[in-house]
Amino acid sequence: MEKRQSRLATFAWILVIYTIAVILWGAFVRATGSGAGCGAHWPSCQGDIIPRPESIETIIEFTHRLMSGLFGLLILGLVVGAFRAFPKGHLVRKTAVLALIFTITESLLGAGLVLFELVAHNISAERAVAAALHLTNTYFLLGFVALTAWWASGQQPARRPQKGTAVWLLGVGLAAMIILSAAGAITALGDTIFPATSLAHGLQQDIDPTAHFLVRLRVWHPVLSIFTGFYLFYASGLIMAQRPWPNVRRFGTAVRVMVVVQIIAGGINVILLAPVWMQLVHLLLADLLWLSLVLLAANALAAPEEAPDREEDSASAARSFSALR
Repeated sequence: MEKRQSRLATFAWILVIYTIAVILWGAFVRATGSGAGCGAHWPSCQGDIIPRPESIETIIEFTHRLMSGLFGLLILGLVVGAFRAFPKGHLVRKTAVLALIFTITESLLGAGLVLFELVAHNISAERAVAAALHLTNTYFLLGFVALTAWWASGQQPARRPQKGTAVWLLGVGLAAMIILSAAGAITALGDTIFPATSLAHGLQQDIDPTAHFLVRLRVWHPVLSIFTGFYLFYASGLIMAQRPWPNVRRFGTAVRVMVVVQIIAGGINVILLAPVWMQLVHLLLADLLWLSLVLLAANALAAPEEAPDREEDSASAARSFSALR
């Protein structure tokens, strides 16, 4: 059983890395305007199972579909492995199933983008909402794959519902990160469809009252980034002080470092007028920040291995008292 669990943990961590790769390639599809590379066809591409590579956009989009299809098979393998390696009711089983559920919704959202033609140069409000929902779903998916890997590695989960300041700090932080990321998806969409030719041109676009709503919304992402960054930096410090356990300190520090690096990267992205490569770097850092925050929450809400359960302490004390009598 332990050997199966160890193999599953290794597989799950590799899947975390592959999940990020699929996310980044999906962003590359959007940033290069290749979302319509397969036409309005799904799951086929240009009406064929294996399309002719008539354009670079078709190759980029079809590659993303191949990666996503393989990802679905790997998630199924994760679920099967979780049920074989861990007993009924274990959290690894639950998080693996949740990862599968969000994989299904991810594919449905992706199919909707194609079938309703919310790709390429579509500038509708529906596309903006779909982009925000798509990235939100992606973050839940990445989070559950990471939690599956973490708990499959033998880490201690929470033994009972948690209370206290740390719970609220983490809840607000996770929600703020989701909102920020959804805003980032809309901002990236605006940068792709309405690129600025210079920093001055970009600022002029942002304050133009007649500009498209995707352009006017771009200013909110940097503002939200600053507020969210300060909050996460402060909250992670409080959580580390309240629960000074090794893994909490490790991931709390990771959150703080990633916040600083991400804010710097965001500034560079604005100055460079959001080139495709910098958009991918920015998204990668956001993914790593999200993973750090999720694993911080998993450890801050878990009982430390060296701290015995209070009920076990009470039972042990009772047995010792009986023995003395």
